[in-house]
Parts: sequence; structure tokens; C-alpha cells
Amino acid sequence: MKSIKIFCITILFLGIFAGMSSRAYGQGGDYQTHTVYIWNFTKYIQWPASYQSGDYVIGIIGNSPIVPKLKGLAATKKVVGAQKIVIKQFKTVASMDKNCHMIYVTAAESRNLAAVKNFFDGKSALIITEKTGLARQGSCINFVLRDGSWRFEMNKTETDKAGLKVSKQLTRLATIIE
Repeated sequence: MKSIKIFCITILFLGIFAGMSSRAYGQGGDYQTHTVYIWNFTKYIQWPASYQSGDYVIGIIGNSPIVPKLKGLAATKKVVGAQKIVIKQFKTVASMDKNCHMIYVTAAESRNLAAVKNFFDGKSALIITEKTGLARQGSCINFVLRDGSWRFEMNKTETDKAGLKVSKQLTRLATIIE
């Protein structure tokens, strides 16, 4: 119960922060807020047992200001459960690592979403995007700016297909896309 309250307070804070800062960033870019959301995703999404050992890999395809933010997260938080957080940046879909728990597709690389989905077909990767309409095109989570605040859409069909168990607390905060 305490963790739910902490999560809700964190999200409320993010909403206020995002509302104040969103004008400065536009649709693809409050990366500190995105990073905090991503950290919370690690706590409120459960990966299959085969993904609960070894490194916890967060991949980013393309160049983005989120890379140093995520590296900072990995330096301060260090682990998810017992897994060491590792941040990997990829230049192309072909160079990606199939062992990613999450793959962040930058707005500039969104044209490659279908190839990313194909690359991770049959794997339990949470595909995260940052461009309007991409949850409907098959990303698991898509960041959107609504009414001056950062929100996220969740494609339940895609998270289910990836074998990810999303907590009810996180589902309640999302705009669900089927």
C-alpha cells in the first residue's frame, strides 16, 4: 500500500513538473520526466522468469537527449531487483540486442517501429516510443503531451503479446490503446 502511495505521489509530481516544463520541450522531449516514468515501469511491470537474471538492459535506438538521463539513472539506481541496469545505445535496428527488457525508439527513429517490432517478435521487450500515434501502430508504451502534461498510452494487446504483466496501478494511470 505504501508503494502505491509513493508511486501516485511521484506521478502527481511528474504531472505538475511536466505541466510547467512541457512548453520548453515540445512533443518528443521532457526526458527527465520520461526517465522517471521508465524507472517506475521497472517496478510496475513484471517480465517473464527468463528475463529476471543477468543484466536489466534498457536500449535506445537513435540519438536522443534521453541517453545521458538513462545513464544517470543506471548510475544512481544501479539495479532492478537483483539485476544490474545496463544502458545500450544502438544506431540501427540490425545492431540491437535481443536481450533488451526495454527499447526506447526515439522520435527520429519512429519510422523504424515496424522493423523494431519485427526484431523483438517473440521476445519480452517493452517497446517505448515518443511520437503521437505510435501506440496504435504497435508500441507498448507511447509518451504523449496532453493538456500541457506528460502522459503515456499503453497498448495492452502489445504488452500482453510480449508476455509482460502490467500492474493495475500502472494500467490505471495509462490511456489504454487496444
